Amino acid sequence: MTTEPIRVLVVEDDPVAADAHLLYVGRVPGFTAVGAARTGAEARRMLERTRVDLLLLDLHLPDTHGLQLARSLRAAGYRADVIAVTSARDLAVVREGVSLGVVQYVLKPFTFATLRDRLVRYAEFREAEGEASGQDEVDRALAALRAPGPAALPKGLSAPTLERVTEVLRQREQGLTAAGVAEAAGISRITARRYLEHLVQAGRAARNPQYGQVGRPELIYRWVPVAAPGDPGAGPGAPGTGGGIRRPTPPRPYGPSAPS
Repeated sequence: MTTEPIRVLVVEDDPVAADAHLLYVGRVPGFTAVGAARTGAEARRMLERTRVDLLLLDLHLPDTHGLQLARSLRAAGYRADVIAVTSARDLAVVREGVSLGVVQYVLKPFTFATLRDRLVRYAEFREAEGEASGQDEVDRALAALRAPGPAALPKGLSAPTLERVTEVLRQREQGLTAAGVAEAAGISRITARRYLEHLVQAGRAARNPQYGQVGRPELIYRWVPVAAPGDPGAGPGAPGTGGGIRRPTPPRPYGPSAPS
């Protein structure tokens, strides 16, 4: 018996991020992206004409808050689960989202590997069927939704410092040297260089030499705002689309959109 793929609707107003999320979903076996909606109203219209199992939902949309959209969909009888993809870190919002069918939160910026892990765990949760034999089995089913911990970073790197470096780089479209990033982030130049090289290897930053009048060229690091097959865990291919669904642009190095 062939199991039908989990049908995912991306709700994201940033077109670059929406295209990247469509590509990411299509790279995870067992999932298919049915389209992208830019607003809450567009999401409701798409739900009226196509079956959706899971919303990949940005919380800050042009016409509504994502949780308000989730609340209205619940009231209208739509049972699709929600993975919130957002930069919002307010734990009160997280608690409210739990009651509205938000099963996971993915904080921007993130890599393909992070989203893939959340999707795979969601699929494992959906596969649980029948009657539980006891508390342990119930706990295992619920645990499938919970990541064991933060996505692994190379030894010596920390998530808070990586976030600071990322935000500094994203705010400087013209790019910065390691020394410039170090000064803005309040860390040493050597430390900044390590984090910048990690972002380059993850496909989320690019470096190019800048030649001065004398001496060795300096390396300029720039944030790369779109998705790439070279992201950690990324695989070949892109989601197939059809039936009037917008086809995403070819993949390039990706970092999710600025805080929304």
